[in-house]
This record gives sequence, structure tokens and C-alpha cells, in this order.
Amino acid sequence: MQLVNATRDELLKPLQVVSGIVERRHTLAILANLLFRKSGSSVSFVSTDIEIQITTKANFGVGADDVTTTVGARKILDILRALPDGPVSLNLKDNRLVVQSGKSRFSLQTLAASEFPIMQTNAESLAGWKMTQKAFRQLVSQVYFAMAQQDIRYYLNGMLLVLEGRELIAVATDGHRLAFSQITLDQAPSGSGQKQEIIIPRKTILECQHLLEDSEEPLEISLSANQIKLSFGDIELISKLVEGKFPDYQRVIPKGHKNTLVVSRETLQSALQRAAILTTEKFKGVRFSLSNNKITIQSTNAEQEEAQEEIETKYDGEAVEIGFNVSYLLDVLANIKTAEIQISLGDANSSAVITLPGSDSFKYVVMPMRI
Repeated sequence: MQLVNATRDELLKPLQVVSGIVERRHTLAILANLLFRKSGSSVSFVSTDIEIQITTKANFGVGADDVTTTVGARKILDILRALPDGPVSLNLKDNRLVVQSGKSRFSLQTLAASEFPIMQTNAESLAGWKMTQKAFRQLVSQVYFAMAQQDIRYYLNGMLLVLEGRELIAVATDGHRLAFSQITLDQAPSGSGQKQEIIIPRKTILECQHLLEDSEEPLEISLSANQIKLSFGDIELISKLVEGKFPDYQRVIPKGHKNTLVVSRETLQSALQRAAILTTEKFKGVRFSLSNNKITIQSTNAEQEEAQEEIETKYDGEAVEIGFNVSYLLDVLANIKTAEIQISLGDANSSAVITLPGSDSFKYVVMPMRI
């Protein structure tokens, strides 16, 4: 029975969308598979890892039959990538999915669709709103790099999303640095209007960064008690939320630092990249020395090698010497796109705050290092 007739690229596009979350190692064999649903000409592909579920739709079904089955995600994706451009058909024969293109033919094992663990969506939405894909992607891109990885404090392995009125705030921290970003929605969200605080898992955030486009196309977001749903284009992403209490980020952000300077982002980024060459994997420390109209950046390593960079900038505050993990500074400079950044410092033992000149929408707090 023929199910699909499409070009290689038409088939690849939805399969690439859903395959990103399929784990190579899994406890359930069915989780290595995609759920294939066909209803007339409408075809949908679903993938899940129990925590996240992605669905995408396309219109290249053949015949009026309704068919559901599952097939190995990696195998069908690798086959399509290896095939030359041209028409591809998918056929179901004796519980095998047959991929055919020109003189190439592949017969793949299927598993029963009834075994596939579909995530149930919660009917009651606590809040919902619309925004552009670009706006949400930029909000996330300014903080996601500060999320923890496999921290025993599981609530840090994700991004805090706060909705209060029309203000949408994203926060991420790994205990050594914290990133905060805020935007105002064009329209008030639906729902009770109460403040909502959720923690979105790290894997979900990275998948959003991968799937969302820098476009004005609409994105719909809906929150329920333990899920978030994002709908955009032909894609629907549902994710469980991380349970736990996120740290009070307001207390972490220092206020009243008197030593402030504005510096070119690219100039500082280039200087730090050069200084980082002589740091080691274990010790990524660089020393910042601020004096009259000048920043001096130094790094050394166990071989007694030394790098020194000087940047001229307007600065008439106190002389300050402070150490930082250079990776934490390079991360933030790579993910914000303004021409200049503002750095506020206290003393050698106080966290530094990086902001955007003339704006309160972004803050990055980084703890000092002993050097």
C-alpha cells in the first residue's frame, strides 16, 4: 500500500524537525521510532523522549486510507540523506515500511503504533500568548548559555520563564553566573492574569533554539500546570516542566556598583579570545586591571607563559583588579549582538554586572575568580 509520494527534500524537512530529540540510547525500543500518521493527504510525524514531544505535518499522503505505524528515526533519516535528489515513495507491505527511490529500495521494520507513548496535553491552560518566533528566540538566546548541565540541583538544569502582566522574563544560572533577559509582549496574555513561574528543561530550550527561526512568523505559547506547549508553522512542541524552586534571581543581581565603563563588544571579545589561548582547560582564569581610561587583560599558565592585552576606553573610576573565568565572558559576548556593552564592578570580591548601555532589558552577573 503506497502511503507517501514526495521529493527527497520534502520528506527530509519534517523528519529532521522531529528527529532532534530522539535519543541514541533509550530504555524503550519504541522511543527510537517516529510515529507516522496518515489521514488522506495529511501526514504527521511524532517523536518523543517521554519528556518532550514534537509533532509536524505535511501534505504528501497518497490515497484516502488512514494509516498509523512507527519506524526507526535514525535509519529512515540516514537513508533519505544518502539518496540522490528525486521522487521518493513510502509503502507499507507485510508490516514493513518500504522506502523506494529510483532503483534503490529499503525495507524497514515497524513497531505497532499502539505502543508509542503519546504525551497527553493538559486541557486547562493557565496562560497563553502570541509573539514572533524572532522575539522568543532572542529572549532565549540571551540567557540559555548560562544554564547548568547535569547539576545535582536539578532546577538549575533549565531556564526560568516568568510571566507577569505583559512582562516576559527569562533567567538561567549555573551557580557561577546568571543571565537575565526581559521583553514586553504586544498583547496581554490570556488566562487568570496571575504571575506564572515555570522552569523549562535544558533539552527543550536547546531544541527551541534549533527549531525557531529569526522571523516575524507567529509563535503561540500555552502554559498548564506541568507542561508548556509551543506551536509555530507546522510544528507543535510539548514539554514537561522541571519541578522545583528556582533561586531568587533578584537577590543575585548586585545593585549600586560605582565603577562603570562602556566598551566595544567586538574589541573586548577579540582581546579575550587571544588571552584565552594561554589559559588551560582546568584553569580558565584571566585578570582584569582597570585604571585610568584603560583595561589590561592578562593570562598565564603552568609553563609560565603570559598574554597581555590593553584596551583603551573611557574610565575614571577606582583602580580595580579582578579575576574571571574567560569562558563565562566569551559566552555572553557571543550571544548578545549590540555594538557596546556596559560593565559595572565593585571590588575584587564582588560579582560583575554586564548590561546593555541605556537598557534594563538584559543583565549578566558573573562571579569573580581568585587568581
